[in-house]
Amino acid sequence: MEIFGVDIGGSGIKGAPVDLDRGELAQERHKVLTPHPATPEGVAGCVAEVVDAFSWKGPVGVTFPGVVTHGITRSAANVDQGWIGLDAASLLSSRLGGRKVTVLNDADAAGIAEITYGAGRDVSGTVILLTLGTGIGSAVFRDGLLVPNTELGHLELKGHDAETRASVKAKEDEDLSWPHWARRLEKYLAHVEMLFSPDLFILGGGVSRKPEKFVPLIEGVRAEIVPAKLQNDAGIVGAAMAARDLAG
Repeated sequence: MEIFGVDIGGSGIKGAPVDLDRGELAQERHKVLTPHPATPEGVAGCVAEVVDAFSWKGPVGVTFPGVVTHGITRSAANVDQGWIGLDAASLLSSRLGGRKVTVLNDADAAGIAEITYGAGRDVSGTVILLTLGTGIGSAVFRDGLLVPNTELGHLELKGHDAETRASVKAKEDEDLSWPHWARRLEKYLAHVEMLFSPDLFILGGGVSRKPEKFVPLIEGVRAEIVPAKLQNDAGIVGAAMAARDLAG
């Protein structure tokens, strides 16, 4: 079974049809740059461009970098503030010619993909997936069940929003070395562990392709730390899963 998934990120918007029997992209993904400012209309146009690149006509799942409840986007940390309180599902459906559209938090999408097909599969207890990119997204699971919209990237860390200190964007903006950035990430993980006592951390986002650069440098965290198996495709896969589930 194939369903289309789109992952809206702070720097890029990417999507592809997903083979949900295997939990893999059915075709090579298509990516466009996220517009700046990332207004609803601008982003919706980019989502349509990605979907139309495949001439896709069926339902579409779309991730969003913020809180989403019943298709309404409730926060907008790394996109335009015009998203707050917007019926994003209706906007995107309209731009996609009336196709059924499911919208969910980006980290939640990556998390459900990793729990189903990837590093969290068959893991009991508390599992926390963190997507490291423009910000830090989070997905918290207890025995495979998702607690949605946790937004742990906005925990306070040394008087700052955690993602402004420990995201990949912070590493790039401040030109931090891998060891320096790993120390910041270590402090963040220790703080999350103090609050939730997870059995497993899964680290996702594009940086999950290079775990050897930073994971071995993290010390003092009791939970096991592993990279996301689906790497940066996890959000696309999870978006497609959500669209399938809504369509029934």
